[in-house]
Amino acid sequence: MARSAAREVEGARGALRAFGCSAHAAALHRFFQADPGGYGEGDRFLGVRMPDLRRVARQFRDLSIEALRALLRSRIHEERLLALVIMTERAKRADDDGLTVLYELYMDEIDHVDNWDLVDTSAAAILGAWLRGRSRAPLDELARSPNLWHRRVAVIASGCFIRQGEYGDTLRLAEQLLGDREDLIHKAVGWMLRLIGDRDRAVAEAFLQAHGSRMPRTMLRYAIEKFPPDLRRHYLLVTR
Repeated sequence: MARSAAREVEGARGALRAFGCSAHAAALHRFFQADPGGYGEGDRFLGVRMPDLRRVARQFRDLSIEALRALLRSRIHEERLLALVIMTERAKRADDDGLTVLYELYMDEIDHVDNWDLVDTSAAAILGAWLRGRSRAPLDELARSPNLWHRRVAVIASGCFIRQGEYGDTLRLAEQLLGDREDLIHKAVGWMLRLIGDRDRAVAEAFLQAHGSRMPRTMLRYAIEKFPPDLRRHYLLVTR
C-alpha cells in the first residue's frame, strides 16, 4: 500500500476507535452471531454506533480506492462497514465511470461483504445501480453461489430495480431461491417481495399464488407483512 493510502487508513481507523465502546462491541458480537457456529463467526467489533460511523464516513468521504480496499479487507466489522458507507454515498453522486470504479472494487472484494448489514447497506446502491441498463447476469451468478452473502447480495441488489417499477429480476431470483436453506435468504427474498407488493400487490399476489405452497414460512410472512389482516390470514392458511 502506498504511504499516502496507509496514512488515510490509519486516520480513518483512529477516528472510528474514538467512538468505540466495549459494552456495545459485546452486544454487537452477540447480535451478529460472531461466536463459533454463528453466521458471523470470527467477526470483530469496536462498538461504534451507526450515527457515529456515518459521522466518520462524512469526514473521510474522499478516501482513495486503495484505502477503501484496505478497509474492506479488515477483520474489524466497522472498518468494512465504513468503506461500504463511503462507497454507497459516493455511488449516489457518481457518473458512469465513477460508478464503474466502485462496482469493480465491490466485486473484487465481495467476499468481505460478509454480514447482512454490510450487504443491505451496499448491494442496491453499488451493484444494483451499476447494473441499470446492463445485463443482469451477475445477479444470477451470485444467486447460484454457495456463499450465503453472495446470494443475499443478488437479492438485495435487485431492490434497485423494484424502486424503478421493474420486478422481473427479483421474481426470477425469488423463484430460484425458494429452496434455499438459509433463514437470512428467506428474509431477504420476503423483504423484496414485500417491496413489490407495496407498489403492485397484484404482481406480488400472482407470485404467492404460484409459489406460496413452496415458500419457507419466514419468506411468506415477510412478503405479506403489509397486507391487510384478512389477506394475511388467507395466505397463511392456503399455503399451509
